[in-house]
Amino acid sequence: MYKTLNKIAKTFFTDAQIYKYGFNWSPMYRRSTGKVIQVSEDLLYVKIKISVSWKNKNYVGSIFGGSLFSATDPIYMIQLLNILKDDYVVWDKEATIKYKRPAKETVFSEFIFTENDIENIKNEVSKKGEFNLVKTPNILTKDGIVIAELSKTIYVADKTFYKEKHKQKATKPHN
Repeated sequence: MYKTLNKIAKTFFTDAQIYKYGFNWSPMYRRSTGKVIQVSEDLLYVKIKISVSWKNKNYVGSIFGGSLFSATDPIYMIQLLNILKDDYVVWDKEATIKYKRPAKETVFSEFIFTENDIENIKNEVSKKGEFNLVKTPNILTKDGIVIAELSKTIYVADKTFYKEKHKQKATKPHN
């Protein structure tokens, strides 16, 4: 469904606009209480905010950890899918969050790829067929105080390599 809506939206909006408003209007992302507030035209930079509200405030008055995690979880994968386009398979493979202090105010997180990152990904995938990329953004207050440290492992593969790998797995006999 999201891919179909994306194709239709491309006739009227830029990729950055689709990314920002697509996330912010998506029911699955709205439930996280995160909001995409900035997206560069080349999609290499995304910034989100998570405000304290009745929807995400926990028992002790800070932002529920699950809201912090879920608001940050899909950003890199969808960002990279849109940057690399249709020649690659991109999946979230692993994610961890280490809470450093309670989030009692609006917090932010930035998701950044450089041109070098993208070239490195393409080079590694062309050599090996697949690649695991680790990114480590933080969740911060407006004053730069770290609320949580994240680690995201994103799997990237050449589509042909991925199909062959999974075809071989499917034909192996089970013990």
